[in-house]
Amino acid sequence: MESILEKYLPENAVRPCFEMIKQFGVHLKIVNERVTRHGDYRRMPNGQHQITVNATLNKYRFLITLVHEISHLVAFEKFGRRIKPHGIEWKRTFQELMVPFIRPQIFPTQLLPLMARHFKNPKASSSTDSQLAIALKAYDPVQQSEKSYVFELPLGSTFRLYNGKLFKKGNKRRKRYECVELSTGRLYLFQPNAEVELIND
Repeated sequence: MESILEKYLPENAVRPCFEMIKQFGVHLKIVNERVTRHGDYRRMPNGQHQITVNATLNKYRFLITLVHEISHLVAFEKFGRRIKPHGIEWKRTFQELMVPFIRPQIFPTQLLPLMARHFKNPKASSSTDSQLAIALKAYDPVQQSEKSYVFELPLGSTFRLYNGKLFKKGNKRRKRYECVELSTGRLYLFQPNAEVELIND
């Protein structure tokens, strides 16, 4: 398992993650990319704790995602199954498990202040923290970094989502952007850091 983790994690995070996986009895599956999520945790019918993480994530996002999912397992085991998946019990657990990793031996120096700020009150997904998501994207493999963020696109430009649907970018409404789906004319709100493919006119 350690040799497999070496491919996906920062070098100094491999051993502590391996120990966590052993300690909490995690069955880890590294899977092909799922666009809608980075990872997930499930308690299987046989009682086994299964965590899946996307193989395509960069090493720093992989680490955050792995600890995020282990935090679900730990919080449910400690506080019971009735807690909210991303409630206060999970947030505290995620903070406790993640803090030992937020150091320069594991994360690049430029990410550390963003990580420290994010983990004061961790969100359900690091992708909803625009600043952290944009900073993490700099470490993505080349083929992934060719995508654009909605906030980067010119007003009125056309873009494609992962599912092939086409949208036209409109005005910003407080935090999110109004975008019209071209085939239906329906209005949708997009997070500024939603990753899309710009269509050249």
